[in-house]
Amino acid sequence: MAMLEYNEITVRKYIVIEGAPYEVIENHIARTQQRKPQNQTKVKNLLTGRLSNMTFHAADKVAEAEIDTREAKFLYTSKGEFWFCDANNPAKRFKISAEILGPKALFLKANTVYDTMVFVDPENEDGEGTIFGVKLDPTVDLKVVEAPPGIKGDTARGGNKLVKVETGAMVTVPLFVNEGDTIRINTETGEYRERA
Repeated sequence: MAMLEYNEITVRKYIVIEGAPYEVIENHIARTQQRKPQNQTKVKNLLTGRLSNMTFHAADKVAEAEIDTREAKFLYTSKGEFWFCDANNPAKRFKISAEILGPKALFLKANTVYDTMVFVDPENEDGEGTIFGVKLDPTVDLKVVEAPPGIKGDTARGGNKLVKVETGAMVTVPLFVNEGDTIRINTETGEYRERA
C-alpha cells in the first residue's frame, strides 16, 4: 500500500484513516512564518458519507486507499436503500444506502449496469472489499414522466417548471419541456442541460 506525504493528500485522493476509506474533498496547504506547513483538508468517509475536517502536518504519512471497480446492475430502490446485483451473478444481491450514494443516486436507471467503487481493505483476508459508491457518467438522458403544462407569459418563476423523470427525481426545466420528452441532466449538479 502506497504511503502519501502530507502535501500529497490532495483533492480526489482516497486515503485510509483508522481502517476506513476517505475521499479528499478539499485541501489547502497553509504556511505560516512561525509554524511548519500543514495541509488542512475536508474529507468524506466513504462508508458513512460523513464529512469532517482533518489537518496533516509535515511529519504525517497516510496510506493511500486501494480502490477497485466492479460491475453491478442497479435493480430498484426501497425505503432509501438502493439494491444492486452482481453483473455476472443476479443471485448475489446487495444494497447501498442513499447517504453513501449521495444526490447522484436520483439518476440511477433500473436494469442498468454501472461500475461500483470498492474499497479493498488489506487487513481483510477475504479480498471481497466494501462497495461504497457508483460511477455515473457526467450526464444522463432520462424520460420526463410528469410535467405541468407551460403557461405562456409565466416569467415570474424565470420561465422554468419542475418535472418528474423516470427515476423519480424532480428537475427544474424550461417551460417548453413536456411529458414524454427525453432530457439530458448533469449528474453532478442535477441541472437540466438540454433536450436529448
